[in-house]
Amino acid sequence: MPTDNPTALVTGASSGIGAACARALAGDGASVIVTGRNPAALEGLAAEIGGRAVAADLRERDQIDALFAAAGQIDILVNSAGIAPRANVTDGDFDDFRALLEVNVLALTYCCQLALKSFDPGRGGHIVNISSMSGHRVPASGGFYAPTKFAVRAVGESLRHELRAAGNPTRVTTISPGFVDTPLLDTYFKGDPESLERLKEDIHMLRPEDVAHAVLHAVGAPPHVDVNDIQLRPTQQGA
Repeated sequence: MPTDNPTALVTGASSGIGAACARALAGDGASVIVTGRNPAALEGLAAEIGGRAVAADLRERDQIDALFAAAGQIDILVNSAGIAPRANVTDGDFDDFRALLEVNVLALTYCCQLALKSFDPGRGGHIVNISSMSGHRVPASGGFYAPTKFAVRAVGESLRHELRAAGNPTRVTTISPGFVDTPLLDTYFKGDPESLERLKEDIHMLRPEDVAHAVLHAVGAPPHVDVNDIQLRPTQQGA
């Protein structure tokens, strides 16, 4: 980790991957601040792990500003917040396009900016962005979700190059999981629950804890090791 007893901020921590990452980081000795849009779930998680909860809607810039002001100095940012409404490029709803961009790309990028200001200027920190295998290849059902996850990867790589050019030691990791059994899948397969049930029967999906393990691997690497891109799929997932 960037330092002993680091402070980590985890977005999208109300459930799923974000909640699993918060538990894993706390279990590894970090002080964890959790954020999301479900205050009750956040408070319960914070009490469980001995952390802090700050509710925020990442579609609102002023709430992101308030979140980082409340967090203070941090050492790790895990950008886990994301949405996945089914929005086909051919006939998807414009409001879904906008929401996908605002949460999956713009909010993530702004959180990266503010995290850099919240890290120790000499030591830097570690930014972990949760992308998706949909950001490496476009599945038939990818819709507009897939382009936003390609963008997450591009944001991470652009940030890494800019940091190296500036001599900033902050490390950047993008983690791209395949199918993970989280509430997000229910949204992704909304309107087609039969396909989701068949998928769960055919594939032993990843658990949120599997992704959290990858986060610990990245942030726990020695300072001279920069783990940039991790892909993980269920063993039974082909593409």
